[in-house]
Parts: sequence; structure tokens; C-alpha cells
Amino acid sequence: MASADDFDDHVEDAAVPGEQSTSHYPPSDKPNAFTELMSPKKPKQPKPTPSRTDQPTKQTIFAGRDGLAAYTTDPASFPASRVVYYNDKFVVIKDLFPKATVHLLLLPRDTSKNVQRGQEAFDDLGFLEECREKLEKVKEMAGSELRRKLGKYSAKEAPRLAALREDEPPDVLPVGRDWTADLITGTHANPSMNHLHIHVLSRDMVSECMKKSNHYLSFTTDFLIGLDEYPLAEQDHRRAYKHFPGDMLCWRCGRNFGNKMARLREHLEEELVEWRKE
Repeated sequence: MASADDFDDHVEDAAVPGEQSTSHYPPSDKPNAFTELMSPKKPKQPKPTPSRTDQPTKQTIFAGRDGLAAYTTDPASFPASRVVYYNDKFVVIKDLFPKATVHLLLLPRDTSKNVQRGQEAFDDLGFLEECREKLEKVKEMAGSELRRKLGKYSAKEAPRLAALREDEPPDVLPVGRDWTADLITGTHANPSMNHLHIHVLSRDMVSECMKKSNHYLSFTTDFLIGLDEYPLAEQDHRRAYKHFPGDMLCWRCGRNFGNKMARLREHLEEELVEWRKE
């Protein structure tokens, strides 16, 4: 069966929602220039990866495929670096294994629904509409974050940035680029996690976590099912999705990379540079 499996590191302990402490995040004291100069050179630190993330989030990895339940059960126990929004019905988190410049997950908290796949949960039209409405709000969050990260490169964003730099910015700013149009959203046909989650991510597909062909194919084929496509017909093949297509096509230019992931990754880096210029 086609899968979007993200479990590169397997651990066995279970998360304990409500017992994660953030007290181990003391404010850092920046050394002065003289101290910095006289101190012995420190070895270069490795880039952050999911295995070297904040301690509360590490504990969710320990819960394996049930890890998302820790966020929906007690989102307040996690730092803002992981949980970016929550209310009594939904939680929004940053994906632990992001596959693009911006990658959020929308997690419903309804325990009668969030243990189901989208194919079953969204047969309930009332629940589907509730998730669609919240998804639009999350797209605004993701679009704002994408603008913050990439806006300085974009031609469409230039008039807005110029207005912001004026001594007296206008009351109404130029609209700028519609970054929400550069997002893709949906659920996976065969999710890697047991609890319902809706992906909201930028279309660039550039990330150190974009490692395998199934990672790429899970977001660029009909394996990703948009909420506008639910409810699925009874005979829709995505209710029992079998196999990915054999080839990986660039999302932007359509070039076929077959199964050559390394070459595709290099190409996606180049496409990111051009796409963000738009």
C-alpha cells in the first residue's frame, strides 16, 4: 500500500500529555565580543532535526503513530515553537517532519472523529464543513508565515514592502502577493499517523525532510485528498489507495525525474529560487 511514512527514528516510550515542562528553556546570555574572541572555538553544531527538537515534542515521537494525540489532549503543555494555535475544537502545530518551507497540521480534537481517516470522518457533512471553515483560517496563518519568510524575494510583494519602508506608511497597504494561493492542503489517503490531521504546506517541496520518493509523491499526486474533494464516492479508489505512480514530476515545470530523488531535490532547490521571485 502507498504510504506517507515519516518514521525515520523509532523509539518506544509513550508521551505523557500535561507533564511536559518548558522550564528547561532559560533565556540565553549573549557573551561580549572580548569573551567571544578569547574563548576556544566550539565545534560546529549540527542543524536542528526532529531528533534534536524541544523536549515536549521529543516525547510525542515516543508515542509513535499515536503521537498526535498528545497535542490534541493537552496542547497547552507544548511550547509555541510547536503548537501555534488551539481552541476547544482544533489544534494547529508545525509539522515535526516538514516537507516544505512552511508546513502546518490542523488537528481536530473531536475524539469521535479524529481516530478515523478522512475517508470516513468526512462522510459526516457537518464535521467536514467545520473543518473546511477552520482550514481557511489556518491557510491565512500559513500564508502570513510564507510572506514573512519569502516576501523579500517576490516581485509581487515589492510595492507592499516599499510602502512599509516609507516614513509614513499609508493607511491601506498594497495587497501584495496572495501567498495562500501558493499553498496545498489535504489529508493523505493512507496517513502515517493514527489521528486525523490536515496538511497545510507551501508548494515548493524543499526541506531537509524531503528525503524519499513517497514523501514527494504523497503531496503531488491524488494521494493528497483536498477537503473540497470530500465526501468521496463509495467507489472512489482513494478509499483504498494502492500504489503511487512510477514517476515523480516536478510540481512547477512538469519535468519527469522517474525515481531519481537526488536529482529531483536539486531541481526543486532551483525551482524554489524562481518561484519565490514571482
